[in-house]
Amino acid sequence: MSLLTTLGPSALGQASHHVQATKPPEYTFKIVHVFPHDPAAFTQGLAYRDGFLYEGTGLNGRSSLRKVRLETGEIVQQVNLTPEFFGEGITIFKDHILQLTWTSQIGFVYDLSSFRLLRKFSYSGEGWGLASDGHEIFMSDGSSEIRVLDAGTLAEKRRIQVRDGATAIDQLNELEFVDGELLANVWQTDRIARISPHTGKVVGWIDLTGLLSPMYRLDENAVLNGIAYDAAGKRLFVTGKLWPSIFQIQLVRKQQK
Repeated sequence: MSLLTTLGPSALGQASHHVQATKPPEYTFKIVHVFPHDPAAFTQGLAYRDGFLYEGTGLNGRSSLRKVRLETGEIVQQVNLTPEFFGEGITIFKDHILQLTWTSQIGFVYDLSSFRLLRKFSYSGEGWGLASDGHEIFMSDGSSEIRVLDAGTLAEKRRIQVRDGATAIDQLNELEFVDGELLANVWQTDRIARISPHTGKVVGWIDLTGLLSPMYRLDENAVLNGIAYDAAGKRLFVTGKLWPSIFQIQLVRKQQK
């Protein structure tokens, strides 16, 4: 059974009198488990593979790629970016890890096991989030478009326009594939868009308001960002920048009003 079925309605203030039938459903959450997370990690990318989390962190002089033991939060492997780079999203493709940078227009490809830098690649504009469906690479840049890259050459093949009905959804940030659909954090919100990777249509919303206590979100930059999925165990993990915890959550459908 798929972890996801159908998700939530738009929270973007659309008029509702024309869209009752097509308004995407909305989910809230139930916390299944709480895992420790480095509260100094400015989380920009998150992925899961074989019992470990892989995390890309940001800020100039503090950007890194990490392998983290899920249960303890222990960093078991790390490579730091040089200070001129502001690290962004990551994804795992086969035995490689890809990592973006924010404004440098340079990405990195690492060996998954050794973290050895294999090569660099370039792209136009900003780099925000990355995900892979096992065949292609999907990249966000803060706009309402998702770029689709060739997994071998990392050249751009096409773009997907993300919309909830007629409304373009921008500020798309960290990405993750979950059961064939693309999940995207929307920057500076507590919402995750569930997106069809074929059409760009928002087919649901996940509302994570209240997931982390406000006492841990005193820094204005401590926003929700980071989605990882254990496909074999059907476990969904979420976290945020500078958050002390990673949450395994179960989705709970909201009642339609």
